[in-house]
Amino acid sequence: MTSEAAGRTAGASAIVLPTLAAGQFLMTLDSSVMNVSIAQVAEDVGTTVTGVQTAITLYTLVMATMMITGGKIGTMMGRRRAFALGCVIYGAGSLTTAFAPNLGILILGWSVLEGLGAALIMPAIVALVAANFAPAERPRAYGLVASAGAIAVAAGPLIGGAATTYWTWRVVFAGEVVVVLAILVLARKMQDTAPARRAPLDVTGVVLSSAGLGLAVFGVLRSSEWGWIQAKPGAPTIGGVSATLWLIVVGLLVLRVFFWWQNRRAERGKEPLVDVTLLRNSRLTGGLVMFLFQFLLQAGLFFTIPLYLSVALGLSAFETGVRLLPLSVALLVAAVAIPKLRPNASPRRVVALGLGALLGGIVALILALDLGAGPEIVTAPLLLAGLGVGALSSQLGAVTVSSVPDRLSGDVGGLQNTATNLGASLGTALAGSALIGALTTSFLLGIEDNPAVPDDMVSTATVQLAGGVPFLSDVQVRTGLTEAGLPAAQVDAIVESNAAARVDGLRTSLAVLAVLASVAIFLTRLLPTRPAGDRG
Repeated sequence: MTSEAAGRTAGASAIVLPTLAAGQFLMTLDSSVMNVSIAQVAEDVGTTVTGVQTAITLYTLVMATMMITGGKIGTMMGRRRAFALGCVIYGAGSLTTAFAPNLGILILGWSVLEGLGAALIMPAIVALVAANFAPAERPRAYGLVASAGAIAVAAGPLIGGAATTYWTWRVVFAGEVVVVLAILVLARKMQDTAPARRAPLDVTGVVLSSAGLGLAVFGVLRSSEWGWIQAKPGAPTIGGVSATLWLIVVGLLVLRVFFWWQNRRAERGKEPLVDVTLLRNSRLTGGLVMFLFQFLLQAGLFFTIPLYLSVALGLSAFETGVRLLPLSVALLVAAVAIPKLRPNASPRRVVALGLGALLGGIVALILALDLGAGPEIVTAPLLLAGLGVGALSSQLGAVTVSSVPDRLSGDVGGLQNTATNLGASLGTALAGSALIGALTTSFLLGIEDNPAVPDDMVSTATVQLAGGVPFLSDVQVRTGLTEAGLPAAQVDAIVESNAAARVDGLRTSLAVLAVLASVAIFLTRLLPTRPAGDRG
């Protein structure tokens, strides 16, 4: 911590923290805000639902592939300047998206420009917290910033649903431009450490890290449509194995070459893109592993719960967002209150208790599914889950940054945000694969055992649905079957099978998350027992 940062005023700190939290909120918002508006976006820009989903996927992909590079650029040019530059690029992307006339311009603005802007902003946020707050204050600061991102995931459907219902989806992106301008004005109040010695950017390292991460993440993102190992009907294969597995394997091999290249540059006295010796720091790697699990579980929950509320229970996008608010409130309270009330608490213990609360919330949701209760039953489980995620958010950022000198906080920011993007991608993919797989199996078994469904229809369904049953509400299924001219008895039987299969799919998805939460609790032994700032 520099003397300049240590001597900052309380007034400046009061501005810096909300500014950084607002930046984190915006970066995360775009991952969820348009999920409820895909149909309207597709119609407005003259494309299909698949086209819009491609834009969303590419946004995640650009962020994931460029985080390490973004962190390095911030170290080279200064974190505040990188943060401001990222805001300018992100704002230009939001403005482009707001007026996008077609899919190509939408991808340019949303996926490319916003993704590149986020890759500069998010690592800089990590470093700027370190530059503006003393070690003892960092858990609270990181907790608030992290909770802003998690709240954005929950608020996304609420904001997107309201905008789509009452105005247009374009309002969201136009509003982002206004927020970015306000952030740029307030960013001048931030303290920053002097930029590191200027050295040529490791272009080969940029290419290798981007290619490796891009291939692996793209494989994960396509797993629900292509299958993990056995390819689904119509999905690409190589040697009879799903392209998903090959993309992940090749991506990991390229990353291995990247680490070899970084070691080689360091041995020759050249500046690497990432100081790979950082990964020998057990405190840092423990924090990164926990970050991956936090966002894996968080993304899995935010994939599963909205489906339960909107499809299984028939709530609107706005009502779904309202039901997610208890999680957001509990998350914010825990992230801010824990460091304030227990500043000397063991990070390992706090994270273990947080994961325990998160596991309890997931188990409670599984029991709620079995009871067949209404939307009000999710309140208590979501409160538990929110407290759990908030507990993790209050510790992990401080754990990773405090494990290295402040001059390396930008590099840590790049690694940290790479871990979070990988975790979020894996969480959504694993939850989705488990849900669709269980749904398909349960539905096919259900109609096979139902005497009201003719054998020839069962055979046809088995062939057509081998790639996975779509997650549909009872109303959607009934309407489609009735319009197809099926007798009422068969419609009722298939709707009943779909309802039961849907619950089985949700239960299986949550069970997978429960297992992963248990694994994460076991891995908390990687975390330190001493609080941030105590490196003894």
